[in-house]
Order: sequence, then structure tokens, then C-alpha cells
Amino acid sequence: MTRLANTTALITGGTTGIGFAAAERLIVEGARVLFTGQDSARVADAAARLGPNAAGLVADQAGMDFIAPLAAAVKERFGRLDTLVLNAGIAPLQTTLDAGEAAYDRLFAVNVKAPFYTVQALAPLLADGGSIIAVTSVLDQVASAGLVPYGATKAALRSYVRSWAVEFQPRGIRANAVAPGPITTPIYGKLGLDQATLEEAGKQLLTKVPMGRFGAPEEIAGIIAFLASKDASYVTGADIVAGGGWGEV
Repeated sequence: MTRLANTTALITGGTTGIGFAAAERLIVEGARVLFTGQDSARVADAAARLGPNAAGLVADQAGMDFIAPLAAAVKERFGRLDTLVLNAGIAPLQTTLDAGEAAYDRLFAVNVKAPFYTVQALAPLLADGGSIIAVTSVLDQVASAGLVPYGATKAALRSYVRSWAVEFQPRGIRANAVAPGPITTPIYGKLGLDQATLEEAGKQLLTKVPMGRFGAPEEIAGIIAFLASKDASYVTGADIVAGGGWGEV
């Protein structure tokens, strides 16, 4: 299938998990992809595995210094952009009682501020009829103890999507979100939990999922490819929930 032939895409946070799977899928469907990651070794490894239709750029979303070089790289490599996938994010365990200010500020910088200013910088390069796709979370509409500020960041990103759908409609640019539930990605290994605690947390999480399993990054990548394609030409402002039923039933 080459429904994305002759198109270009930028994926933030594309070295592992959902971002990497999305890059693979978009390339298979004909797109050329630029992706970001904060670790130079992982960026190089992902670029090698993705092949000649992909290139990586090191970018740390905790600060805003990455945005101008990113926009310049997109302009130099592609000239224009058809699809922008806002995937990069962090998910620290934080409750209302234990969320320190520094960690809180970093969370909102990465998950809320960086996507907003990425869109601001790249909107002039987005082709008319292009697509903005934000990876949110089922936690943009349901709650989970221990991820209180994180859920708020995803709700903010979902709100951006609604506004972007209206703001960029005159140019035919669609803005949508995909809201994953628990997905088998490296993000869970970055929560600072030991293996036993992580496994127990996973079991507890699955009690909320009617399908009774974690999703695969490739399942989310398929939704991203759909939203990037003309098959979704009448879809904008949506938040497609892919949580195995969590938040839906």
C-alpha cells in the first residue's frame, strides 16, 4: 500500500515505541520521514533500521532550543511537510501530594509547551491539506492515580487538537489525536520502578482494559497512518481512542 507516496512526515519521539512503529508504517506506505529523539545513539540506531527514507535529529523537548533547528532541518530536507506527528512525551509517576515543582514544570514543558511551539514553527511549512496528529492518552478523559499531572498534559494536548482543527481549517489542514491505552513500549521502563513493582502495576492496569491485554505500537501506528492519509479526509478534531475498551465501555 502506497497511499502516502510522495509525502513527507515529521515524527517527534521516533526512536522507540509508538513513534518508531509510526515511522516504519509511514515509510512502508510511501512517505519520507524525519524523526527526533533525545539520545544520539538511539537516533542513529533508529535511522539505520528505518533505512534510506528516514533521517533522525537529536532534540530535547524539555527546552525550546530544538525548535528552530528542527524547522530548518524540515525545510532543508523536504521543503514542505505533509504530516506532523506529535508523539514525544514523558510520563513520570506523580500524585497531587508528591509532585515537585521542577518535575511538574519539566512534564508540562515536554508534553504541552513543546508540541504547541513545534506546531507554531512548522505550520508555515505544512502543505495545504496536510495533517497534524497528536498522540494523547486515554488519560485525557479518564483518571489514574499516580499520573495526575500527566493526565492533565494529555488533556491539554487534546484541547490543542480541537483548536488547531478550527484554526487551520481554512488551509485544509486536519488536526486529530490518537489516544492510546496501555501499550507495550519502553516508556514504562522509564518510570523508575523495579521489575516486580512494574509487573504488578501492569496487572492492575489491565483490570481496567476490557480486552485484557496491552496494545502493540504497530496498532497505534496503523491509526496514525490512517489519519495521515486521504482516507481520513473528512476527519478533523477527533480523538481516536485505542485503549482496548478502557475509557469507552
